[in-house]
Amino acid sequence: MFLDRPLAKKVPELTIYFWVIKVLTTGMGEATSDYFVHTYNPYLAVALGAVALAIALLWQLYVRRYIAWAYWLAVAMVAVFGTMAAGILHVYLGVPYIFSAVIYGTALAIIFALWYLSERTLSVHSIYTRRRELFYWAAVLATFALGTAAGDMTSVSFQLGFFASGVLFAVVFAIPGVAYRLFGLNEIVAFWFAYIITRPLGASFADWLAVPASLGGLNLGKGTVSIASWILIIAFVAYMAISHRDVKRSPIAMSTAAGG
Repeated sequence: MFLDRPLAKKVPELTIYFWVIKVLTTGMGEATSDYFVHTYNPYLAVALGAVALAIALLWQLYVRRYIAWAYWLAVAMVAVFGTMAAGILHVYLGVPYIFSAVIYGTALAIIFALWYLSERTLSVHSIYTRRRELFYWAAVLATFALGTAAGDMTSVSFQLGFFASGVLFAVVFAIPGVAYRLFGLNEIVAFWFAYIITRPLGASFADWLAVPASLGGLNLGKGTVSIASWILIIAFVAYMAISHRDVKRSPIAMSTAAGG
């Protein structure tokens, strides 16, 4: 079947570069989404965000192996549209952040349950079929929406402010890594725990950099933060595309490269 057809691995290795780019995309998604929604017609911005996400995901699904540009463009567009999706519930439908966090958390739990029941694994190291890839991107989109709601909930609803929320999520982000290394936390649980937290972590600091001093920020502006984030993301992804530091090389290939 089409969904079971074997593919080359479609996701990068979990290096430090992965986490740096991931956090950058979360901050970029927050700043870019807010800039377009508040500068232009919000309905048009959301519609264009959905189209951009669809195009990026189609490219990612079309390629049969991991390509840094295709993968990270899809993540970037998920970051932008995921932020918009979380904002729609609160700003336009009046749903409190705590309820939207519960809604997106439930959606993510359902995706994980269906993924596990179908594939018996939630490991990102096993994305070798189209079905698993579809589950993966569904989970990624849900984590962005959940993380956005959670970050807004702590900074706005709980009135911690953006910088304090960023520090809080930085500490929480370190928990699964420490628990994995010191206490043997399951690596799949540790990965998805950390992956979810990257969203409010990056978004909180992006908001802190962008918003006016009256809101506790540095007043750099959403547009400035968005452009700066895009530049950093493009630079890191270009380095990954050239160096292939995020691609696991086979022993044979490594031996050949070494002249063995």
